[in-house]
Amino acid sequence: MKLEEITEPLLSWYEENKRDLPWRREPTPYHVWVSEIMLQQTRVEAVKDYYRRFLAELPGIRDLAVCPENKLLKLWEGLGYYNRVKNMQKAAKEIVEEYGGNIPPDYEKILALPGIGSYTAGAVSSIAFGLKKPAVDGNVLRVISRITENGEDILKQSVKRRMEQELEAVMPEDRPGAFNQSLMELGATVCIPNGMAKCDACPVRHLCGARAHGTVLDFPKKAAKKQRRIEEKTVLLIQNGQEYAICKRPDKGLLAGLYEFPNMEGWLTQEEVLSAVEELKLMPLHIRAAGEAKHIFSHVEWHMKGYVVKVASTEEKKAGNLLFINKKESKGKYPIPSAFSAYRKYIEED
Repeated sequence: MKLEEITEPLLSWYEENKRDLPWRREPTPYHVWVSEIMLQQTRVEAVKDYYRRFLAELPGIRDLAVCPENKLLKLWEGLGYYNRVKNMQKAAKEIVEEYGGNIPPDYEKILALPGIGSYTAGAVSSIAFGLKKPAVDGNVLRVISRITENGEDILKQSVKRRMEQELEAVMPEDRPGAFNQSLMELGATVCIPNGMAKCDACPVRHLCGARAHGTVLDFPKKAAKKQRRIEEKTVLLIQNGQEYAICKRPDKGLLAGLYEFPNMEGWLTQEEVLSAVEELKLMPLHIRAAGEAKHIFSHVEWHMKGYVVKVASTEEKKAGNLLFINKKESKGKYPIPSAFSAYRKYIEED
């Protein structure tokens, strides 16, 4: 099978079956960029509302460049991987300074921007500018691995680079964006990652080596992932009247610069929690368990145990590194990552 044979059936299928997605309706360079960054590590359905809200608040690159960080992180709250949006802002500032506020129609210049790899650069170049550049993500790696029965480890950069070269060689000059999107769409809706592919609905099933040999589930090949590190944490929901305590995470590292409920390493007993609260010069009045929760990051798992602690009323807005805020402030001003979403209900119900 020659790889160029997939081009025409894929493009015909895509025109008939592509999903109506908001970023496809007006594929400007900025819109494509925002959507592709949001779609990394996040499902399409979950992204739609974030995308609309983000563009309503930040309709252009200059708006993104000057957006206050707290507002930016609040717009991103729930999408996770916050470095993505921080890098977007760095890139936006560079685009304003270097290119007059417009993404340059040049693959290498786009690739050189902060937070942009070959996939995003290829997507923006091909979809927004019609440049003949591949956009190879996990969906595309899976599709091509199955079609060609490529048994190499797709997590290796050398394998991805070679696949990019092979696809660039067969991409149509006049429709590179549609070609890239057809591969992405096929991987997202037909040649799916979990469970058996929907081969009967595939426009290139007659060209697929894995389907012909009954080996679809054997591809793609991936090296075994390292086991995640497990960290135990105790989360405190400290309430002072109608306000509750949050604190800011360090400017570097995991969830850098975001706000969180105060927490401590290890699983503490009620007595240890009360002592910790008293050390903050607060007077605990009541404590109750807030249950256990788990949050999975790429390399670490947080296993959390929570407590609601009501303290004697004080007009002080700070205690140690804690900041007391009301619910309205938290919703509009302070971005709290989804890692703590299991504990929000204990604040909202009071």
